[in-house]
Amino acid sequence: MNGRPHPTLPRKQGTAIEHSAQGRVHTTEHPAQIWKRAIEHSADLMRAIEHFAQSRMRAVEHFAQGRMRAIKRPVQEQGQASGHFAHDWRRAIEHPAQDSGRAIEHPTGPSTPYFAHLPRVRGRSAPQAPGGGGGLARIACLLVLLALAPLVHADTREAALLHPLIQDHAVLQRDRPVRLQGEAPAGSVVHLTLADRRAQARADADGHWLAELPALPAGGPHTLTVRAGETTRTVRDLLVGDVWLCAGQSNMELQVWRSLDARAEIAGADAPDIRLLTVPQVSSPVPLARFTEPVTWQPVTPESVRDFSAACYYFARELRKTVDVPMGLIEAAWGGSRVQAWTSGDALRAGGHPDEDLDVLALYHTDPMQAAARWGERWAAWWSQAPGVPADDRPWTDTVSGDWRAAPRDLGAWERWGVPELATFDGMVWYRTSVRLTAAQAAQDATLLLGPADEMDLTWVNGTAVGSSYGAGTPRAYPLPPGLLRAGDNTIVVNVLDTYREGGLAGPESAHRLQLADGAIVPLDAGWRYRIVPPQTGAPPRAPWQSAAGLSTLYNGMIAPLGTAGLRGVVWYQGEANTGEAGAYADQLRGLRDDWRTRFGDPQLPWLVVQLPNYGAPTQAPGESDWATLREAQRRVAGEPHAALGVTIDLGEADDIHPANKQEIGRRLARAARHAVYGDALAPSGPVPRSARREADTVVVTFDAVDGGLVAYGAPGPVGFELCGADAGSCRWAQAVLDGDRVRLQAPDVVVPVRVRYAWADNPLVNLFDRAGQPPGPFEIEIR
Repeated sequence: MNGRPHPTLPRKQGTAIEHSAQGRVHTTEHPAQIWKRAIEHSADLMRAIEHFAQSRMRAVEHFAQGRMRAIKRPVQEQGQASGHFAHDWRRAIEHPAQDSGRAIEHPTGPSTPYFAHLPRVRGRSAPQAPGGGGGLARIACLLVLLALAPLVHADTREAALLHPLIQDHAVLQRDRPVRLQGEAPAGSVVHLTLADRRAQARADADGHWLAELPALPAGGPHTLTVRAGETTRTVRDLLVGDVWLCAGQSNMELQVWRSLDARAEIAGADAPDIRLLTVPQVSSPVPLARFTEPVTWQPVTPESVRDFSAACYYFARELRKTVDVPMGLIEAAWGGSRVQAWTSGDALRAGGHPDEDLDVLALYHTDPMQAAARWGERWAAWWSQAPGVPADDRPWTDTVSGDWRAAPRDLGAWERWGVPELATFDGMVWYRTSVRLTAAQAAQDATLLLGPADEMDLTWVNGTAVGSSYGAGTPRAYPLPPGLLRAGDNTIVVNVLDTYREGGLAGPESAHRLQLADGAIVPLDAGWRYRIVPPQTGAPPRAPWQSAAGLSTLYNGMIAPLGTAGLRGVVWYQGEANTGEAGAYADQLRGLRDDWRTRFGDPQLPWLVVQLPNYGAPTQAPGESDWATLREAQRRVAGEPHAALGVTIDLGEADDIHPANKQEIGRRLARAARHAVYGDALAPSGPVPRSARREADTVVVTFDAVDGGLVAYGAPGPVGFELCGADAGSCRWAQAVLDGDRVRLQAPDVVVPVRVRYAWADNPLVNLFDRAGQPPGPFEIEIR
């Protein structure tokens, strides 16, 4: 790692954790999963609450979304108490466990799922209304619930009838059969009408139905009517155009308000024919059939675009200059996510991923404690084979070996401890402490509570792994298996892996404790010791249930719920989190692409890839680069049929992994789409190397797709070219001279060059463009 932060997991840019502050991060340990289980065991109640929150009936919609004049004006304009009450009550329904201080509280505590106390609100005793207010507020809350109960009951049937992706303001894919699905009573016939097209389907034994309507050309607005028995659902303001799925990690997630010239961009956003939908950030060990939170389609306005993906929005805005049809944009992104998290379990198995990892993931769904213990065994097997690890070194046990030192009492980022070895350290550090329990305490069920670990941990108690989580700002809570604790001293060991910026186990000391079943808290106040793991040990396997770093977790929670959505294409903006395994990325990206093409029923689904930008310290000599290796994988996959590349090697920022100029990225993606998807006769992504050949004492690289000729800025010729021999470490800078659409190279130190590399570094210096302002992307090609 060479003392420089490695940007594998860039969620820590700007704030400690970008999304937990927004209340959007959900892991498999998140209370949302508790709600999900409650839903699964009470289907009728689930539908009532979910579809009430989604506000499908007009009366409920106007109330829940604050659109009724009597509610909207007091809240947004006048700030009157009644408006605030209505607004706060709505928020409590939509976000019962996340809304601090405003959720309707159950007597057992604010963490109790909302579903657990709904009957109490409706039937027996009214809890404290949001925002205080005493008896009057409680009465008002109860009256609102009772008044809306018939509407909720009616809305249950209507909303369940149709997949939530199809709702007011949605965009349907043009020129292809319209696939629709939903739920209805088993065996019932579902009738559908859209424009002048009609179809019908029959619900299967599980109540699911699937239907196709004939294709529609671009246009609208249209109205869709779906009827099953006496239940009818009407969806209005449907447009037909092109639907793009924009997915990836933090650079795809980066919002318009964080992009270049954001204030003007937001103020000028007015595009009613571009519709936006953000997929909730949900991680799951198993595929989900439905979203766990309400989703909405929204036309582009200053309010709706502010928090939407900048790259996705600017792409569509630019594309509509030449493709004048409505655009539907679906954002599914999670900062720091690896490509494996977005790939289905079946595709991972087919791609050769170890079955044991995926088996542990399946076990985690039913028995998290047993899965954690089994993963500890898998991790221990890796450790025993890691370079430089003695055969008898087992730091998670009671046996202490190696150089353990006293950690600062308040812990926190190890870069701030004043220890020279840790000042710029990215890697693993062991922590250990102990806690003494009485026999009565040890006999109880207990949960180990730890402060956040930056950015992932594996935790043991008395030699047994009890949990592993990802997330720099996420406290850990690990239920302990019965019988694990013992009277006397108990050993707690935490391995923390950090790959980017600051790392460590957060303080203060009081953040770490045991919570017993009887409510007692036992602090972990015996002091912590730490041990540094040498970098040559390498990176450990990651628990497959981890949200952004796991296996199929984001596919299960964010892609599977999209159902049978019709798409025009995918924009994929990811790779930073996989630079540590760049050599495997080409096959991983192909596996993901083919997996999604199967998922959405289109073997030729267009795939636009945003290549990694330049980032990090400038390079002084030729060398190896994981970032360059991953860019080459992206280039090769994007060069395959029905795909294209967006080159960004000149748009990055040396000290910010999130470049702000997403407008130019959008322009280049639109250009790539015009070529690869819409058939326009233009170069898709700047000059592309066609061949490298020997001519006398020079090597000549010939470029295709050059718009107006090549030009080198700021120097007599291009910079960044290397000639390489057959051996590792043989690459040398080459002197380069422009010759029309060719570049002539010489490197006297390389006797027999066999390869040409260009812009081969984390942050290369480049000055070669065509006259349309497009740079060639980094590449490595053989000399023929």
